[in-house]
Amino acid sequence: MTGMEAPDAELKKELDATLHARRELGEDYEPALVESFLEKVEQRLDGAVDRRVRRQLAEQQMVVARGSRSPRSTDSWGERFGFGIVSLVLAVPLSAIGGGVAGLPGLLVAWVGIVGVNAVQALRHTDFPLRRPRDKSDSDWEA
Repeated sequence: MTGMEAPDAELKKELDATLHARRELGEDYEPALVESFLEKVEQRLDGAVDRRVRRQLAEQQMVVARGSRSPRSTDSWGERFGFGIVSLVLAVPLSAIGGGVAGLPGLLVAWVGIVGVNAVQALRHTDFPLRRPRDKSDSDWEA
């Protein structure tokens, strides 16, 4: 099993458990169940983002240590394609839950989140600097 299959299987189990609990407990508990499931999805995404940021920072530190100007991109087309597929797979249950709980506003909130995550992913692949590189003349130690 690859790294992508295990989290998807775990999220699917969580979604199945949430839907089963909703059927047993009724509509009164639906908002709490949806919130709990979304918190688990958010935790999973936060963990993935944290790992990716740590990896990129380590890569940048290695590039700086080697004296290069910019880190080479290690992202492949397959990684971006996989992210898009996972995003669409998660969009289906999130849309159903958001639309079922809050109607059109819930559906809109779900899709704003989906589009936001994909926009951040797309911006990550652009080649613009986030800050101006420091010159040696900008040293804090020089008077």
